[in-house]
Amino acid sequence: MSSLRRQLSQLLAVWSWRRRLDVSLYQVPGFNFRTFCSTTSGPDPIQIHKRKLLLWFSHLPQEEKQFGGYFSPETMHVDPLILERKDEERTGLLSTPPQTLKITSHSVTVEQLFEPTDAWSDGNGVNVLLYGAVGTGKSTVIRKLVLDWCRGNTLTHFKLLVPFSCEDLSQLSKMASLRDLVSRKYLHLRKHPLLSGEGNQAKDVLFLFNGMEKMDLDFRIGSTELCSDPNEVLSPDVVVVNLLRKYLLPEASILATTRLSALDRIPQKYVSRYAQICGFSDPDRQRAYFTSRLLQQSGETARDHEAHALIELLYLNLQRESQLAAACFLPSYCWLTCATMHFLHFTDAKAPIRTLTGIYTSFLRLNFGGEVLGTGTKTNVNIQEHNNSLMLYVVRTVGKLAFDGVTYKRTSFSENELEQWIGGKTKTDEELHQLAMFRTDVLDFFLAPCVKKSQCRASLHEALSEDDQSWYVFAVPAMQEYLAALYVVLGENKSALERLTRQMSLTIGQASEDVSAIFNIVSKFIPIRIFAVFNLLKLFPKFYEKISSHNKGSIARTMAAEMFRTEDSYNEDVLDQMEQNLLGVHGPQPQQQSEGQPFELYPIFMGGLLHYGNRVLLQQLGCSIQSSTVVQITNALRKHLVRELSKPQPPEELMDLLVLLYEFQNPRLTAEILASIRTIRLANIRMTSLKCFILSSVISCTPASYHLEELDLSSCLLTQDMLQMLWPAFRHTHNLNLQFNSLGPESCIVLRDLLRDPKSSIRSLQLCDNPLLESGACILLEALPENHSLTHLSLMHTGLGDQGALELAERLQEHKVLQELNVAYNNIGDNAALALADACREHPSIHTLHVYLNSLSDAGKQSLYVRGVPSHSGSDRKVKVLASVTEGSDISEDWHPILSVIRKNISSWDRQRVKQQLQVFLRDLEWGRQQQQSFWKRLHFRRVENGVRQTLQMLEKDTLHKSTGYNK
Repeated sequence: MSSLRRQLSQLLAVWSWRRRLDVSLYQVPGFNFRTFCSTTSGPDPIQIHKRKLLLWFSHLPQEEKQFGGYFSPETMHVDPLILERKDEERTGLLSTPPQTLKITSHSVTVEQLFEPTDAWSDGNGVNVLLYGAVGTGKSTVIRKLVLDWCRGNTLTHFKLLVPFSCEDLSQLSKMASLRDLVSRKYLHLRKHPLLSGEGNQAKDVLFLFNGMEKMDLDFRIGSTELCSDPNEVLSPDVVVVNLLRKYLLPEASILATTRLSALDRIPQKYVSRYAQICGFSDPDRQRAYFTSRLLQQSGETARDHEAHALIELLYLNLQRESQLAAACFLPSYCWLTCATMHFLHFTDAKAPIRTLTGIYTSFLRLNFGGEVLGTGTKTNVNIQEHNNSLMLYVVRTVGKLAFDGVTYKRTSFSENELEQWIGGKTKTDEELHQLAMFRTDVLDFFLAPCVKKSQCRASLHEALSEDDQSWYVFAVPAMQEYLAALYVVLGENKSALERLTRQMSLTIGQASEDVSAIFNIVSKFIPIRIFAVFNLLKLFPKFYEKISSHNKGSIARTMAAEMFRTEDSYNEDVLDQMEQNLLGVHGPQPQQQSEGQPFELYPIFMGGLLHYGNRVLLQQLGCSIQSSTVVQITNALRKHLVRELSKPQPPEELMDLLVLLYEFQNPRLTAEILASIRTIRLANIRMTSLKCFILSSVISCTPASYHLEELDLSSCLLTQDMLQMLWPAFRHTHNLNLQFNSLGPESCIVLRDLLRDPKSSIRSLQLCDNPLLESGACILLEALPENHSLTHLSLMHTGLGDQGALELAERLQEHKVLQELNVAYNNIGDNAALALADACREHPSIHTLHVYLNSLSDAGKQSLYVRGVPSHSGSDRKVKVLASVTEGSDISEDWHPILSVIRKNISSWDRQRVKQQLQVFLRDLEWGRQQQQSFWKRLHFRRVENGVRQTLQMLEKDTLHKSTGYNK
C-alpha cells in the first residue's frame, strides 16, 4: 500500500513539473512549444480554416452565373489600380469625381502595403485603410486576397487570416468577446492559441474588416471602454475599436475597407497606411477585364471569334475617349457592359431566361443590396430603424432627374441642375448629412462628367456660353431610362393633388371607422336618420382608389405612347441602339428621323420592372411594387397596345414590341396581345441569336391553335443556328419568308425537319436568293412525302442547276398538295425545264411554274408554252408556265409580276446576267410586235417594252452607284 502511494506521489510530482515547464516555455517569446507527451494530433485548424475560406469565397453570386459558368473567381479577376495616399493627398478627394482624379504616385499591391517600414513602432501590427468610391472593386479585391492567401500565393507571413463583414457585425445585438466573434463564424478557431493574447503570437494574424462604413464606431475614451483581453465580453463595435487602437492584440495587423464618406471616421493616428482603389484607369485594364469575361465561353470556335471581335470593337471605343471609357473607370460598369454584351450576343436557348431589365436590377442589387442611408453622425437610434433605403433615395433624387431628362429629351445636366434636383429641398441637419454622404459615395456612381462638351450642348434647346460650368451625363445611357422607368413605376411622379388625396384618404379612412362605430351605437338609442350622413366618410377612400387607378392607367398610356412614337418609327431597333452605345458606330452614322435623343428603352424597362422576379429584387433594395399596381397597369396596357397594333407598324417598331413582351415575362398578356396580330414583318432587321430567341419565346406563349398568316424574315442575316432557335415560331406560321439570308445547304436540314414535323402548318415557303445549291435542294425534297401542308414553294435563284431541277421533277409526285413552284433564275437549260414542266402537268394540283431568267432558248420557251396547254389525254388542267414576258407571239399575262420580281431583286443579282435576260426580253417583244396586225396590240407591246427599258435603266443606275460608292 505504501509503495502504491509512493508511486502515485512520484507521478504527481512529474506531472506538476511538466505543467510548470510547459507554461514557462509557452510564455518565452519566439519559442515554438511542443509537448513532451506523445498525443494523437488532430487536423490542423489552420488548414481547415483555409479549406472553408476557399469554399466560401469561391462561391459566386447568382448574377455571375449568367455568363455561362465557364470561369472561376481567379480567372475573371483583373487587379484595379491601387495608390498609396499621403495625408495631404487625401485633401479634396471627397469633392472630386473618381474619373477626374490625377494619378501622382505609383501603384501598389495589397501585399506591398504590409511590408515593414521605419515609420511603424516595433512590435505593433499594421492598420491599413483601403478606401474607394462605390463600384471601384473593394469587395472583389478582398475576395481575391482571401483566395490567394488560402492557396499560399500572397501574404504568406500571416499564419491566420480572419475576414469579417462589418454589415454582419453591425447587426449583432448580443455582446461577445473577440474570441466569441471569431468562433461564432469560424468554430474551428475557437481555442486557437494565435488569438489567446499571450506572448506576441498575434503578429501572425491579419484581420479583414470589409465595409467599415456600416459600423457605428466611437473612438472617444468616455464612450468606448478600453479592453486588452480577447475573452472579455463587449459589444462588437467596442471590440473593433480596441483592435484598431492596438489595445487589444496590438501585434495583429488589420486591413479595413470603407467608402469615401467614412474615411475620417477612423482617427488618423490609428491608421498606418492609406490606400485608394482607383478602378480601371486605363483602357488596357478594361480590355483585360472584357477578355476575362467574354472569352470564358464553352470553347466553341465560332463564339471565340465573335468574342474576339467584340473585344476589339470595345477596345477601339475605349481608345477614342468615349463616354464608355469614363463609365468603365468603375469596374462595376465593366461588369454591366460585359453582362449586356453577353446578353446581346451569347444568348443560349438552353440557359435560364435572362432579361435586360433583370441585368440592370441585378447590377443595382450587387452594388446597393441591403444599403441604407445613414446620417454619418452619432445618434442613439439604429440606422436600420430609419428604414431609409439607399436605392429608394436614389430613385427619388437621381430617378427624378432621369425622368425629367426623358420627358424633355435631354441627356446632359449642368451643376446647377444637379443642385436643384438633388437635395434642393433639404432642410434639416439630418437631411443635410444624408445628402453629403449621398453626393460623396453614390452620385458619381450614376453620373459622370460629359466627355464631349459639344454633344452635351447639342442636346439643349438654348445656346450655352463658353464659360459654362461642368456638364454631367449618366454613366451608361440606358441607366437614365431604367431609373426614369423605376421612378414612374414606383409612383414617385404623383402630382400634388394625388399626394394630398392619398393623405386625406388614409386619414379619413382611419377616422371613419371610429366615427362610424360611435354613431352606430348612438343610433340604437336615438334613431335619427341624420347619422347616415356620416357614411359618406367611407366614400372618400373609394374616391382615392379611382384616382389611383387613373394614375396606373396613365402609366400604361405612357408606355404605349413611348413605344410607338411617330418620330422614332424608323430608328434602329432598341437592341441595335444599345449595342451601338457600347461598341460605338464604325462607319457611316445610322439615319435617325427624330431630332432629339430617342428613349425607346424607357417603356421597355417599365414593362420589365413589373415582372415578379425583378419586383423581388427591388423589394430587397427597399423599393416595393405592389401586385395590385401591376394588375392595374397590365389591364390598361393591354387595351392601349391592341389599339396601337391595329395600325401598320414598321419592322423596327414590331421588334421593339417583341422585346417589351419578352421583358414583361407575362405569358397571358403576351398571348392576348398577339391574338390581334396575324402578320409579323421583320424584313431587313439584323437578326441575332437574342432576337431569334425573343421571337420564339414570345410566340411560344400563344396556344397551339394560334397561327401567323405571314412571318417575314427576309434580309435578316439568318444562320443555321438561328433557324434552329426559331423553330417554335415557325410552328405557328402559315407563310414563311426566308429570302435573302445567305442560307447554305446545311440549313436545309433544319427546314427539312421542320416540314416533316406533324405540328408544322407551313403553306408557303420562300427561299429565294439563298445559295442552297443542288445538295441543299435534295435534302429539302426529302420532306415532301411526309408533308401535307405546303402549297407554294419558291426556290428562285438558289443555284439548283439542271441536276437540281431534274431531281425536283422526279420527287414532285411524292407531294400531292403543291400548287405553285418557282425555280426562276437557276441556270436551268431546256431539257431540265421541259422535264419539270411535264412533271407539273402530271401533278394533280400544281397550276403555276416559274422558269424565267433561266438559260432557255427560243425553241425551249415555245415548247414550255405548248407544254402548259391541256393535254389531249383527257385532262383539262392547264399549267401556267412563266418563261418570259411573251408567250409565242403574244404578251404573257404575267409580264408585270416578272418585271416586278426583277426590279425588286435587281440590286442583289448578277447585273450582267440580268442585263442579258432583259435584252432577250426586248428582242422577243420586238419580234412579237412585228407579228401583230392590230394597232392596239402593237401599242400594248410598246408599253411592255417601255417597262423593260425602264428596268434596264434602273440596272445601269444601280451599277453606276455601286462603282462610284454613292448611296441613295
